[in-house]
Formats: sequence, structure tokens, C-alpha cells
Amino acid sequence: MMPIASSARGALFVASLVCASGCGDTTSTGMDTSKGDESVLVGTFQVSLVAPDTATATPGYTAVIGKVSDGPTPSQIVYTESSRSGVCVLSKPSVPFCNTPCGGSAVCVAANTCKPYPTAKSVGTVAAAGLKTTAGSSAFSMDPVSGNYQPPGGTVLSYPAFAEGDTITLSAAGGVYSPFVLATVGIAPLSVTSQNVQVAPNQPLHLTWTAPGKSIGSKMYVKLDISHHGGTKGMIECVTDDTGSLDIAASLVTELVNLGTAGFPTILMTRKAPIGQAVIAPGRVDLVVQSAVEQAVTVPGVTSCNSSADCKSGMTCQSDLTCK
Repeated sequence: MMPIASSARGALFVASLVCASGCGDTTSTGMDTSKGDESVLVGTFQVSLVAPDTATATPGYTAVIGKVSDGPTPSQIVYTESSRSGVCVLSKPSVPFCNTPCGGSAVCVAANTCKPYPTAKSVGTVAAAGLKTTAGSSAFSMDPVSGNYQPPGGTVLSYPAFAEGDTITLSAAGGVYSPFVLATVGIAPLSVTSQNVQVAPNQPLHLTWTAPGKSIGSKMYVKLDISHHGGTKGMIECVTDDTGSLDIAASLVTELVNLGTAGFPTILMTRKAPIGQAVIAPGRVDLVVQSAVEQAVTVPGVTSCNSSADCKSGMTCQSDLTCK
């Protein structure tokens, strides 16, 4: 389990203050006021800065979406650490097999072990503060629609919807579970400065981006996957301080390339504010404020394609989107 950042602990403290003022004594309403395991993620509210796309003349926007369930969401792919260097880890995937199919309501998470998908639950009206709308307001409320929380129709958020360091809070009134408060701070949109990134054996990977203007405890999350269009064979993930640069060791890069490649490999870099957290009956709910940039990378010897017309004479486009 990742340690809880200081601001996340602050969010938990804020939530405890709110409950201390009365939300804990609600059993007569049928609310579950117990506290679950904070290591079990059961809900996420995500605030994402989506950068403008100059190629399509699409303006930037701020997106908000949230969901809380009665348990964790199982994954059908299990990643196991293979190698580690500094803040980066290379993991390999495996898909567990169940002799008896799990059906559409569950997933095979280990040998002959099915785990059901959780059910979305209402946590009541969620009041957002610190997110500016194009109409000039900095507050709005969200109610669940088909289990998901999003700004109501007609509410359009500015880009960005906050300044770096601004306080952002989401306050859930309570529904099936007791009320809670999530809090964190705004970040600056991510600007990646490393260009023409090449992923080659025996070479470290140097990444750069514009460092934040304020020290708010933000982190950079990096995911390098060069085989996802052919069925992921491995990936490198890094979590580092938001200082403006990161070097991924040549040993990890070499191992990743040797595992296999596919067409259109990419690297995903994401700046995240300190994650706000609260604990309710089934587990932990996170507030994630992020700005992500995904870039294409080149791998020597790999030519990407959508059709054989993209390949040299005598080569054809394969199912993994490479020319061979």
C-alpha cells in the first residue's frame, strides 16, 4: 500500500471533523456509518485537465467524474514485479484461468477463483467547491446518474477550473454510507518538454517536463507500454517527485524491449495533486486531480501501420499493427 500523503491525511482529518459534528449517529436512517479498510479502494472522484488539441482545433476542458461502489473492482490481468530501479518498476502481466467460467458478473482473479464485480452505490448529493465554471461560479452539486457522478447538464467547467494551489473539496451528503469530505489542491496543466522519445536497448530514457510553479506535493506518474496493441507483454511504471525530469534505467528499458513490441507504442505522463482520501464502510474513496499527456515513442526496428499501404514493398501490416 502506498503511504498516505500529508494532504491526504488532512482530507481524512477534515472528514473526521465533519462526522464528529453529527454524521456518525445516523443508524436510524439506515446509513452504514462503520469504517472499512483504507487499503481497499472502492471509489474515485477524478478531476482531469484535458489539454487543447491544436490538430483538431478542440479547446481544452476540465472533466469531473466519480463513482463509489460496495467493494473493490477486480482486474482480470495480474501484474507481477519483475525488476526495479530507483522509482521505476517493470511488471509482467498474467491472466488467471478458471475452469468454470465466471460469467458476465464476475472475473477470474486467481486460479479457479472468481470475484464478482461491485455494485455502484449512492453517497447522496456531492457538493463541489473550488472548481470554476464558465458561468463564473466556483461551486456546483452532483447527483448520481446510473451510478456515476458528473456535473449536471449545463454546467461547463473552465480550463483549467482552478489555479495552482487552490483548495478543491468534494462533500458527500451521505446515502447508503455516511457523509464524507475529500480535499486536495489544484495543479498546473502538464507541459512535457522531452520530444522524439526513443526507446532503445541499452539506453536510459530521459524525460523532461515543466516543473510546477508552486511546491504543493504533486507527483509524476509515468507509464511506458510498447506492446499494448499486440497484447501487453510488460510495462514500466514510475512514481516520482514533480521536479521536471526523470531518468529510466537502461536495464529496465532493455528488459521491456526484449519482452516484445507492437505498433504505435506510447508513454503516458501524468501529474497528480496529493490524493485526497476518506474512508467509508466498504473502504477508501480517493479524489484525484490530474493532468496527463500521452506521447508516441519510437522503437528501433518497429514500423507502425494501420494497413499494408503504410508498409514498405514486400511487407504487410500485422495484427499487432507492425510492418513485417
